[in-house]
Amino acid sequence: MAAARDLRATETAADGGDDAIELAKRHLIQPWPYAGSVGAEARALIGEGDGIYITDNTGKRLIDGPAGMWCVNIGHRREELAEVMYDQAMALSYNTPWYTMNAPSAELAMRIAGHAPGDLSHVFYTTGGSSAVETALRFMQFYNNVRGRPEKKLILSRGGAYHGSTYLSASLNGRPRDRDWMDGADDLVVKLSSPDPFRRPAGMSLAVFTDFLVDQFRGTVARVGADKIGAFVGEPVQASGGVVVPPDGYLKRIREICRENDILYVSDEVVTAFGRLGHVFASGDVFGIDPDMITFAKGVTSGYFPLGGVIISERLLEELRRSNHPDAMFGHGLTYTSHPVGCAVALRNLDILEESVLAHTREVAPYFQAQLKTLEELPLVGEVRGMGLMGCVECVADRESKDPLQLDKDVGKRIDAHCHELGLLVRPLINMCVMSPPLIITREQIDDMVGILREGISRTMDDLRKEGVWRG
Repeated sequence: MAAARDLRATETAADGGDDAIELAKRHLIQPWPYAGSVGAEARALIGEGDGIYITDNTGKRLIDGPAGMWCVNIGHRREELAEVMYDQAMALSYNTPWYTMNAPSAELAMRIAGHAPGDLSHVFYTTGGSSAVETALRFMQFYNNVRGRPEKKLILSRGGAYHGSTYLSASLNGRPRDRDWMDGADDLVVKLSSPDPFRRPAGMSLAVFTDFLVDQFRGTVARVGADKIGAFVGEPVQASGGVVVPPDGYLKRIREICRENDILYVSDEVVTAFGRLGHVFASGDVFGIDPDMITFAKGVTSGYFPLGGVIISERLLEELRRSNHPDAMFGHGLTYTSHPVGCAVALRNLDILEESVLAHTREVAPYFQAQLKTLEELPLVGEVRGMGLMGCVECVADRESKDPLQLDKDVGKRIDAHCHELGLLVRPLINMCVMSPPLIITREQIDDMVGILREGISRTMDDLRKEGVWRG
């Protein structure tokens, strides 16, 4: 049966690839399209996956460098997860969360709470990361309304941040070009500087930069007013902003300011949770903080089923239960909240992470970081940074000025194209290449990945020199 399934998948990829590409150009709107090609483009067609590898429609086998989108943590084609999906769907495929519940969602909430820091003990499920952040923000608004503080609604976010694509979550984003043509709830958001040590002012020490960030945060609270600010939302590591790892101690100091000013600290762990940094949650185990809420998604099912959620502090719920408005309703929910199939998959995925994958990630992560770091030998590379099994190679035209190649903003795409030809899928972000492979990757596979990336960057340097846009 397995052999027949594999043969059918191969035939579909080979025979149906051209048809799928044409159908996409005629009928499919891709995420994040440009106006000039919206609804009329096709992207790399992937036919199948196995372990850390994917195969495109031409039959080329590629290392899945981004693990899908930071999410295929235990790798492709895990039969255990497919079986759980089938079994749960045959038992109960769906139930309405408005007036019924299912057992997998309750068990998963208990398991998740057991890994969460502090008193985070209750889970609200969503369909993904954007809806998880949206839920956390709506909960903050509800919480302050019930407590009689309707003016305490502003949200602090940072440059370089990425928190989602729904209206409120996208309003927090601080990456270049994300909001150039898109509207947002700008009246609700106050932006702070990115905690990116690579881009700190020339001559500024890391310690002084950290103090600057903390002083800016404290000063913003004083200027805007703590009575107006409802939440701070921050990724422990800014993922889609270029794998920005904050300075040591920075998050702890921000957490304390939030606590002092009754500002809810929302740790956005959509990327970093469920193993990416070697732990189920990075907030407590890696950074030593106990947020008021943690958002998660992606790795909770290793991408096999859309699921996300928010873990909420017992303290916040107890304050609501003690309020003078016991009939106040949190008017928020999703059709697929607490989906039984998604929760069943997440339970088995968590089993696999706990059994071996988390320990394996902690064991290979230093090697992954060290091998990536060797790419700084290349003159086009300004910095390699990362943590756990997430890393970023940032290319610059000049290391002194840190010019991000203004003449060629698509240098990341150039590198990705060369790497694709060589057997590696890269996630290009303007002048950066982001790598976040499946957590099951081995040292030998890390060597293969970094070797291909080195050659892809080298070929890109040759192209830029020939075109006269770079002389490095």
